[in-house]
Amino acid sequence: QVQLVESGGGLVQPGGSLRLSCEASGTIAVISDMNWYRQAPGKERELIADISSRHTTTYADSVKGRFTISRDNGKTVWLQMNSLKPEDTAVYYCNVQGLVEGVVLGTYRDFDVWGQGTLVTVSS
Repeated sequence: QVQLVESGGGLVQPGGSLRLSCEASGTIAVISDMNWYRQAPGKERELIADISSRHTTTYADSVKGRFTISRDNGKTVWLQMNSLKPEDTAVYYCNVQGLVEGVVLGTYRDFDVWGQGTLVTVSS
């Protein structure tokens, strides 16, 4: 079973910075994509940043140039958020996909799990 633990949210003034982290645990064989989503009050959850196993990154236009996603070679992904705006206020979720060891030795199965979410509030 794979679990994600997020940390780093909080209250920050406009123009400030925060760094979110998300660490996976479990019998993980391979981690492929690691993603950050956010959901603002009254809005749909949206994908804002993605990083592949080869560290290729993509960003939503709304955060491009301000947010940076990164990962280590283990089980952690970060989201560095700079120049924060009030419209960045949302619950931020990490999402990780990959393979876990199967019940039968030498077999694997897909996983796609979500963190519990961390609230980021940008306000003066």
